[in-house]
Amino acid sequence: MKNNKITLYASIGVFFTVVLSMFFSCEIQENFSYKSSNSTAELGISAWAYIQKHDSLNLFEEAIKLADVQSLYETSTNKTFVAPTNEAFLNYLEDNAYQSLSDVPVPILRNLIKYHVVDAYVSFDDPALALRNNPIAYNTENGQTMYLSHNSAYTGYVNEGTSQQWTIVTSNLKATNGVIHVIPSIVYFSALSTSSDSPDSTVVMDTIYPLYDTYINGGSASGTNYGNDKLLKVKNVTGNGTYDRKAYIMYDLKDFQKEGSIVELKFELAVSFTHAKFVDLDVYSVQDTLWTETGLTFNNAELPTNTPIATLKTTKVSKFEYDLLDFYKTLDKKRRVSFVLDGEAGSNETDEFHSNQNTLGLNPPMLIARISTGNTVLSINANTGITLNSGETYVLNTATLEVIGSAPADIRYTIEEVPQYGWLIRGANILKVGDRFTQEDIDAMNVVYINNESGSQDKMVLSASDIEGAILDDFDVNITIQ
Repeated sequence: MKNNKITLYASIGVFFTVVLSMFFSCEIQENFSYKSSNSTAELGISAWAYIQKHDSLNLFEEAIKLADVQSLYETSTNKTFVAPTNEAFLNYLEDNAYQSLSDVPVPILRNLIKYHVVDAYVSFDDPALALRNNPIAYNTENGQTMYLSHNSAYTGYVNEGTSQQWTIVTSNLKATNGVIHVIPSIVYFSALSTSSDSPDSTVVMDTIYPLYDTYINGGSASGTNYGNDKLLKVKNVTGNGTYDRKAYIMYDLKDFQKEGSIVELKFELAVSFTHAKFVDLDVYSVQDTLWTETGLTFNNAELPTNTPIATLKTTKVSKFEYDLLDFYKTLDKKRRVSFVLDGEAGSNETDEFHSNQNTLGLNPPMLIARISTGNTVLSINANTGITLNSGETYVLNTATLEVIGSAPADIRYTIEEVPQYGWLIRGANILKVGDRFTQEDIDAMNVVYINNESGSQDKMVLSASDIEGAILDDFDVNITIQ
């Protein structure tokens, strides 16, 4: 009979250990607190036995059986097992339009599961991992990388500081063949940027700062102005209550002085605080450009009613960055624009950013433009083709495929023809004709080809371009299946 609850314990201080009470039910605690214990937290069973004992991991157990990878959890040693809950698999099925796990192609399911197995023993009570918010890269069974870390409360993170990160809800469950971390999401590789923070000296950049920025506050403070506040505060609560806050930022695009066409436009916010609940934080455009920093209140502000022009998921990073190029292309001329920052409806997450009133030497909200020079030329530096076993996964890398002539993040591959006997995947998404990925994705091993257990020869057809306008015509990447 399966248990129905996991109970967590840990020693308070530098070391936190987790012990499982085998006599309680098996529902994952989402808002757990660590409790003092002198236990060594040894489960005394394999990871596979543990998974089979808990109802909240039923779908994980089914996925492992369908993918025929039980041996990873039963006989392998010194591994780290990231265990997704039933909730994680139900969300995955819904997001990918599958009715059940049996509808997921076995090679895709096998690759997904193998990414959740790390080829190292990573327990957050290890003294070597005492440094908080310090993501460390580990190899996974599918050949990609997973970053593991924890915060000051020893809550664990997967891929902290990348374009996608997740919070572990139950940590350091020590099986006889490895350590288990339970998570309410299917995780996937989201590479750290390989680009330097220093701008390329050959690239023309231009940055402008707000004419005005402030925030509005609902409820009893709906008539109060916050134009002199050093922070821009955002919190979306149900209704227009006292803690409902939205940030307003205005720019004059005529402040861009550099000559040329804008080919990239980033909206960058210096983060003072975020709960990082991995919820949406949206940017809206509103028509009103007549408000002033010292006059705007909740009572007189134009509230956004259209769809967002950009969005991201909140994570623990020092700055939030949005791509506003598509919005910029809709404008008929350079003019004043007003942006509104608003959180996901009813999320109750607090997000705070440095305003143009701050005196801490931190940047206020910025619009950063990249100006086209039109001087780049692209060429293929490597295209060796892919060789892999039937039904297996190949992680693309620079030795396999490399186009040079611009910064890796600026070189964009377009899929002209998808493989016939498999799938091309980035993150959790199956790429289709017309989809794009970058050379930076290749450099960081963020794109994989998965064979569907058939065929002997396959190929994908790609073209390449960069944001400066250089183009490479269609070319084949050949695939040999053994």
